[in-house]
Amino acid sequence: MNRDPFIAFGVPDLGEEEIQEVVATLRGGWLGKGPRVTAFEAQFAAYKGLGPERAAAVSSCTAALHLSLIAAGVGPGDEVITTPLTFCATANTILQTGAVPVLCDVDPETMNIDVRNISACVTARTKAVLPVHFAGRPCEMDEVLAVARDHGLAVIEDCAHAIEARYRGAPVGTLGDFGCFSFYVTKNITTGEGGMVLARRAEQLARIRRMSLHGMTQDAWQRYAGRGFGQYDVVDCGFKYNMMDLQAAIGLHQLRRLDKARERRQEIWSRYQAAFHVLPVTLPAPVPQHMLHALHLYTLRVDERDSRIGRDEFIERMADLGIGIGIHYKALPEHSYYQQRLGWRPGDTPVATSIGRRSVSLPLSPRLTDEAVDRIVSAVHAVLGG
Repeated sequence: MNRDPFIAFGVPDLGEEEIQEVVATLRGGWLGKGPRVTAFEAQFAAYKGLGPERAAAVSSCTAALHLSLIAAGVGPGDEVITTPLTFCATANTILQTGAVPVLCDVDPETMNIDVRNISACVTARTKAVLPVHFAGRPCEMDEVLAVARDHGLAVIEDCAHAIEARYRGAPVGTLGDFGCFSFYVTKNITTGEGGMVLARRAEQLARIRRMSLHGMTQDAWQRYAGRGFGQYDVVDCGFKYNMMDLQAAIGLHQLRRLDKARERRQEIWSRYQAAFHVLPVTLPAPVPQHMLHALHLYTLRVDERDSRIGRDEFIERMADLGIGIGIHYKALPEHSYYQQRLGWRPGDTPVATSIGRRSVSLPLSPRLTDEAVDRIVSAVHAVLGG
């Protein structure tokens, strides 16, 4: 039996700065949306080369996607083209607007939406394209934007994996009409739970801000902080999607260490690439020079025909050796809800289905020590190379 400490998948990289900022927030007496959220929005926007009027912090990337779809005018009877290799929130938020997700299968090498086939998915009801920058690798956005331009479609970038990513020098999330980011506990920046929306047009972002807090014209900080009670109006039927200062307190310091953390993930990624190229597995595809990969997920594909072991057995044996593994993702048509509601079948998206049945993600946290990386490499070799 393995006696070493278990290496969990996706351990957050938290430091003393975050702890002290949270303590200061608690002692300051204001936990909800307030000055720290405003500061986090401004600093995140600046990281992306934008002004503060272009960013709104929300409770999750799911909320960011939902609000962006609404701001783009997506509603009942519309269609939104997206990828089948993604977390369920991508499809669920489309359905929650009353629209229908239309799946465009993925490129077998990049695992991103196959841009060669997007045009074939466009109908008279198509309102938007929602590409996902899978694992932190940017989609080929020139082609996505060209299709959108030709057909008058909105582009909503799902950047949950791709905070640091760039495409032809431009930060992802600034290329389309909206960019949606995740600060979930396993992401490159964490606020525990949380998200961010970037919008091309200031008036759309202003509506997203209102919609994130019930459709109100003023939040509690604006009403109560220092100036006494202020009246507000409800101008839309909104949601409770706002971020709290308690969350932003963590994000402020996470953002300051973001590029340094990516450097550490790059070291681990390079070590994996060098160590695993001799094994009977499919490694992440090389990244072209016009892209900067955010290095959120390091994903291998384990094919029983080559590896003499199935993906699920690989996961079990790695767990026996004290290594936690992620799965990203079971293709959307494999899930019973979509089969029952939309009639999807795994054979509808054969590339995504095949990848989803064979992929595993290895730990890539910047908190991993060199010794932990050695253990992961040794375990993968023991399972696949024996």
